[in-house]
Amino acid sequence: MTTVRKGQAGPPLPRDEFRRRFLQDFHDPAFEAESAAIERLEAIAWEAYQGGRKAPRTQKAGPGFADPDYDLSIEWRETRDRLIAAQKRWGERGTPSRVLLVCGASRNDGSCPGEMSKTYRLAQQARAVFEQAGIEVDLLDLSRLTSDYGLHIHPCKGCVSTAMPLCHWPCSCYPNHSTRQVGDWMSEIYEKWVSAHGVMLLTPTYWYSAPSPLKLMMDRLVCADGGNPDPTSTHGKKAEEAKAIELKGWDYPKHLKGRVYGVAVHGDVAGIESVRRALCDWLDWMGFVDAGSQSRLDRFIGYYEPYATSHDTLDEDHAVQEEVCNVARAIAHAVEDLRAGKLRQPDAHLTRPRPK
Repeated sequence: MTTVRKGQAGPPLPRDEFRRRFLQDFHDPAFEAESAAIERLEAIAWEAYQGGRKAPRTQKAGPGFADPDYDLSIEWRETRDRLIAAQKRWGERGTPSRVLLVCGASRNDGSCPGEMSKTYRLAQQARAVFEQAGIEVDLLDLSRLTSDYGLHIHPCKGCVSTAMPLCHWPCSCYPNHSTRQVGDWMSEIYEKWVSAHGVMLLTPTYWYSAPSPLKLMMDRLVCADGGNPDPTSTHGKKAEEAKAIELKGWDYPKHLKGRVYGVAVHGDVAGIESVRRALCDWLDWMGFVDAGSQSRLDRFIGYYEPYATSHDTLDEDHAVQEEVCNVARAIAHAVEDLRAGKLRQPDAHLTRPRPK
């Protein structure tokens, strides 16, 4: 049996540092009238931190799990049950077709930039195409992470690198109430991905890469590609148990396979091709089916032109607007074929010699 390597994580916070971090939420002088109440809350939070009360509300897992007597997080169970219901609806022929339209830009006019993103404008045009085709659209505007109160996508903790079965589907790393890692949007976002027959990613290029909100979501979707749907099999986050399960043989289930995708990447100087390739490779790996060559787009908008006039440049670039609409049209046609049983992956029946 391989050894679990230890020694990287630092010691628990001392009380003074914990208190300093806790009180950061109450910096506004308006809270001073309730300072005594806040001190009492801090004492409760300190106790939860010391006790490691990650999931303070649990219930026995019950039938259908490897360990029915395991105390399973109620919040995780609720998310998991929604995903099962969403997958069931996804496969029913009589339900409306649905596309998840992801706006990957960080910018919106409700926060510091003071202006909407070009990505959002293009997403609205794509949305109109889908709605005209009779497809329901779920617009996921990731810029809300920069402007909404208490909304987070916490970073992936990398459980999969310890052992694939330690990465649970859906993610069980959050919320962690003992460390105040709460308000995690992914519990809703997972359901959006499961419900979608097609996905369209629209994103700008930031520093030769995807914007951080989009990358956070991508990393947290690792559990959809090989994740373990039964946290009781590893009794939560027991690394030794997860390693033993993987070494016995793991089938790396692709929980979102068979859905259609298209990608539209834009930028103003460089990096658009590498971002487009990375996004397409990622979706290919997860078992998605691309909607054809016109569904994989990268374009410059205002090449080396001022940022201040970039919206004006987009106004005049009718070609790129039409190309983005063509990505949406390709996805719409592919979704129709998918639901009619006409869309096939030529390599779907092949077995990977090195699954991962």
